[in-house]
Amino acid sequence: MEIIIARNSGFCYGVKRALRLTSETAKKNQSRIFTWGELIHNPEVISDLKKRGIKITTSLSRLKPGDTVIIRSHGISPAVYRALQKKKINLVDATCPKVKDIQKKVEQLSRAKSEIIIVGNCHHPEIQGLLGYGQHQAVVVENEEQAKALPFKKKRAVLAQSTQDMQLFGKIVAILTEKTEELSVYNTICQSTRVRQEATAELASQVEALIIVGGKNSSNTNRLYEISRRKQIRTYFIESPEELTPDMTREAKIIGISGGASTPPEVIRKTVLAINNSCQQN
Repeated sequence: MEIIIARNSGFCYGVKRALRLTSETAKKNQSRIFTWGELIHNPEVISDLKKRGIKITTSLSRLKPGDTVIIRSHGISPAVYRALQKKKINLVDATCPKVKDIQKKVEQLSRAKSEIIIVGNCHHPEIQGLLGYGQHQAVVVENEEQAKALPFKKKRAVLAQSTQDMQLFGKIVAILTEKTEELSVYNTICQSTRVRQEATAELASQVEALIIVGGKNSSNTNRLYEISRRKQIRTYFIESPEELTPDMTREAKIIGISGGASTPPEVIRKTVLAINNSCQQN
């Protein structure tokens, strides 16, 4: 049996940066520390932060002047930022630099007074933050059906959630091209996401089973699962090695593993060990 790990699996730069800033803040700060929402979408990491006394909140009433709030990697809206400042909170901005760039682009486009289409998950915190920069001019499109339902417009701009599926973004851009006289396209999918998606798709066509490891509420990890399933029906999505079952790898001589941008390298290593142990027992 052979186990192959997809290129670029595990923490991306934005996640590493957020965790580093959080660790540095915890070491030098004596005040209560919160993250505004989950710092990253991974249950193991969140559990570790809680053990270190770093709590999660999205409630202003829970905070008091002097508390420290770490802005999650997905970013927040300008309105939330101002509300936290008004509360006299010590802010540590761990927003991914790529997300920061998209926020600035949305803010810039909103001044042009044209409709802004954001391809992404409307419930995702990154999208919620971006909508705040859109000044009520941004519309979220999640799939091709929603894009087809949009009316014809003279002018539009379209961009993507940083972790969006490249293939889906291309399809929606093609639909909008037919529905817009002047369409400005901004491919804001981060390079790390693109490489991760390409590597997972490539690996899916080479293996007999592929295990996607990461948080179930992680947008980029869900995209990897969807991309792999297009090429390899035996694709499984787990949060931890404990979720592995013998059926997932039975009779598979070549097994692939791919981890999301918020998946700790240690979890990927444990998954490899768990697969090896399972195969030895069988």
